[in-house]
Amino acid sequence: MNIVFMNQLSVTSEQSEAKYARLWIGEEEDLWQLGWSSMNTGEEQVDIWYEGGSWNELLHIYRFQLAIKMSEGYRPLIDGIFHETEEVKQRNQHTQKLQCYSELYSREELYQALCIWRRKKASTERKAPYFIASNRLLRMISTFVPHTLEELRELPGVGENKLAEYGEELLEITTKETREHGFPLNWVATKLSEEEYESWNYRQKEQKYKQELEKFNLKKSVLTGIVEGQSLDDLSTLTGVNRRELVDFLEELDKSGYDTEILIGKELTWMTDDEQELIWNAYDELGTSFLKPVLHRVYGEDPAGAGSLDQLYERLRMVRIRYRRQTETSKQVG
Repeated sequence: MNIVFMNQLSVTSEQSEAKYARLWIGEEEDLWQLGWSSMNTGEEQVDIWYEGGSWNELLHIYRFQLAIKMSEGYRPLIDGIFHETEEVKQRNQHTQKLQCYSELYSREELYQALCIWRRKKASTERKAPYFIASNRLLRMISTFVPHTLEELRELPGVGENKLAEYGEELLEITTKETREHGFPLNWVATKLSEEEYESWNYRQKEQKYKQELEKFNLKKSVLTGIVEGQSLDDLSTLTGVNRRELVDFLEELDKSGYDTEILIGKELTWMTDDEQELIWNAYDELGTSFLKPVLHRVYGEDPAGAGSLDQLYERLRMVRIRYRRQTETSKQVG
């Protein structure tokens, strides 16, 4: 086994001496191996995180597993293990520290009051709650407790539009609360310990890289399933992802240049040529950005007799994948 990368990491706690571990990548006969070895009760414990021929898959697992270890307190002997530039780290650090502090020291009662306000507002305006304010923003408001519009504007995620729409209502809630620290928020960097911030930061990376790994594995399963001739229902059973989310993913794959035609063709075999032609012509006339006008053009203003809305929209989206691919190919040829 040829070792192509190795780094030593250590973790220290108040209750025990420093523990050391090694992270390594090896290669032999075009097969990659990713491993972690540590000393446990005097014996070396080796965990193989990956063995196989895919460098991309190895990298996804590397980032995710490493982020878990670093959120547990392990730190590398050689820094830059995630290959981030100092410029990017410095540029994002102020916002990240505000987010970190707000998650560690949030005032839960005030946060819940803000969530209740958001839920009522979303219901009144018929919007999804996250369009009103994200959980992260409500956490920051509940922690830093702005008392003026200028203070509220200092929080990341509060733009002029949000300030104009919801600023006064938010202040009606927050101005009733006392606070230990005021604005500006420069004090956060000194109150937050470096270890608190680093551990929080690596937990964020853990979540991010977990999502990336799950998406990579989903892509691998779907593309393999397409080649093997599996149906959408087969893929849903295999991956645990429902049909609607799978069609979302098929659209992503098609935009990225992957060939999904085998599956699209299989799913459209039960549609008549006339129905597909009507949908195709509707896309020619109305474009592909919005499905509702196409739905009404093809199935009428009351499409209930043609099937459930979920089924109809799935048909439209399947044909749209094929339509976009063929029109894009025609443009390239032209």
